[in-house]
Amino acid sequence: MGRPTMDDVAARAGVSRALVSLVMRDSPKVSAHRRRAVLAAAKDLGYQPHLMARSLAGGTSDIVGVMVSDLRNTFFADVVEGMDAAAREAGLELILNTGRRSPTRERTALESLLAFRPGGIVLLSPVLPASAIREAAQQSPVVLVSRSSTAPEIDTVNDDGETGSALAVDHLVRLGHRRIVHLDGGGASTSAARRRGYRDAMRRHGLEPMVLPSEHTDSAGMAAVRKLLNLFSHGNFPTALVCGNDFNAIGAMSALEEAGLRIPRDVSVVGYDNTSLAALRHLSLTTVDQPRVTMGRLAVEALAERLREGRTDPVRHRVEPTLVVRATTAPIPLTDNDIPPHQ
Repeated sequence: MGRPTMDDVAARAGVSRALVSLVMRDSPKVSAHRRRAVLAAAKDLGYQPHLMARSLAGGTSDIVGVMVSDLRNTFFADVVEGMDAAAREAGLELILNTGRRSPTRERTALESLLAFRPGGIVLLSPVLPASAIREAAQQSPVVLVSRSSTAPEIDTVNDDGETGSALAVDHLVRLGHRRIVHLDGGGASTSAARRRGYRDAMRRHGLEPMVLPSEHTDSAGMAAVRKLLNLFSHGNFPTALVCGNDFNAIGAMSALEEAGLRIPRDVSVVGYDNTSLAALRHLSLTTVDQPRVTMGRLAVEALAERLREGRTDPVRHRVEPTLVVRATTAPIPLTDNDIPPHQ
């Protein structure tokens, strides 16, 4: 037997195909008695409505396409968790794919999502050119998460990256650190704001900023620390690192430990995102928290407002980061030169 159809459900329930269609679209025009009969027949047959066909027939779509920048980064898993909860409440369905942080692959992934004729698209920290995103927004409402846009047809959800980096620097300065290096997030859409926040905070404290190019990966964090080891002798090595994200911080910690440097005794490390990895006991990473689940909910709610309420003005959600202090930061140790003479 092939896949059951709407006609099969209609025959089993003893109703018309049109009535089955109304039930599958959750129309209020169907009586409770007939709705129960149709749903029971659909369950008996194992019938599942074809979402794309239903969208084409109705002229609107309950599908939300989601492109995840990096499937390995648990930050995005938390954002999608918030999206899923909000989508269920709004009667929307999510479909996901990834572009693996490649502009070419992201363009292909975006085209695949648009082929479903979705009601909207959510792009999580894309590296696509702005022009490609605006082209997509001409076909379907678009929400950007962890990337900014000034286009009126695009909604955005971001954290305040400048404030987040400043929280990290302020915390380290309070602990006595002065040689604080920022491992940059490279081409990531959030990097510029976090870099500005670091530099501004360092200058506010009268300290000289040092930004080392890196990426939002563990391998890039390891490579950046190895470069630092070549640049500095053991005696004047930086006492603290503000890393582009948690993955970068974990890679940096691995390279520090390989070099025989103790965390936080020799070097304090701060990440960004507060992913589930950061809270693991053997890592216990001090990090800047973004309310990831909330960001996912806000993205879907923004789409629902455009789809269901007809909103046309853009929304610019900006959530506030907080610092979560764990075991990878500590006061800078005193040296012999730092100990005051006895009176």
